[in-house]
Amino acid sequence: MKLFESGNRVHLVDKKGRQYALTLKAGETFQFSGDTIPHDELIGKSDGSIVTLSRGKKMLALAPTVAEYTLKMPRGAQVLYPKDLALITMWADIYPGAKVFEAGVGSGALTIALLQAVGDRGSVTSYERRDDFARTAMKNIERFLGAVPNFQLLQRDAHDGIDCGTGEDEKLFDRLVLDLPEPWHVVPHAAKALRLGGIYLSFVPTVPQITQTVDALNATRAFGMIETFESFTRNWNIEGRSVRPDLRMIAHSGFITVARRVERERDVPSEPSKNTSPEIEEDGDTTPDWDGG
Repeated sequence: MKLFESGNRVHLVDKKGRQYALTLKAGETFQFSGDTIPHDELIGKSDGSIVTLSRGKKMLALAPTVAEYTLKMPRGAQVLYPKDLALITMWADIYPGAKVFEAGVGSGALTIALLQAVGDRGSVTSYERRDDFARTAMKNIERFLGAVPNFQLLQRDAHDGIDCGTGEDEKLFDRLVLDLPEPWHVVPHAAKALRLGGIYLSFVPTVPQITQTVDALNATRAFGMIETFESFTRNWNIEGRSVRPDLRMIAHSGFITVARRVERERDVPSEPSKNTSPEIEEDGDTTPDWDGG
């Protein structure tokens, strides 16, 4: 049983399902439309408890999920929707123990999802160019997860390169996730920073962005299995015999592009050719030198 403690993030939910976020602190009071409840009355309560405010209004006290937290947390930049966070962690195959690189932290929503997926045995290294975004993101991450020793946030621009160490200390990443306006500038660095078989994923909102991204992935000749897709979410209203789709839906929010780091021809030791004729390469052939089936 989870009991609320001072410092915990809690969502109070009314009968209409509306959620109100607060961070518990001994001695403080939550106020809502003239109703109040001391934080001390919430501290020590169980997750999922019903609490009563000063005027008799009852609300449900819940520890928020990642999806609920990200929609209510303070924002420096636009956060990714839960539907996109779910797809990103699945299609990037973020697994316990993975070494993940992320660029474009924004408000920290994606970082939280990545940290939960890699667990204590994995690690996440994030680059964020803007100091204000980095500070907001770090507060959001620590408010939800507490201290995270396997997370490193650096104020750097991934366009300038990705540090994997050098020589014997070089450790390539298993997964690379980008939430940047121009991810194609990072693609050449991604080809060097990802291990063979590693997964690249980027999220962008427009068609011109995905076109340039896929062109860049192809141009490196280091990526295969390239796919781009988007998702839509439509909730349903179910009240007795009234069963219908909601009048509004979360439609297009962005495109996800995924690719696998694969072996290039120059990665494979070549054997002397028995053919003495000069090599001929077709113009425009940018596919990786592997048999895709």
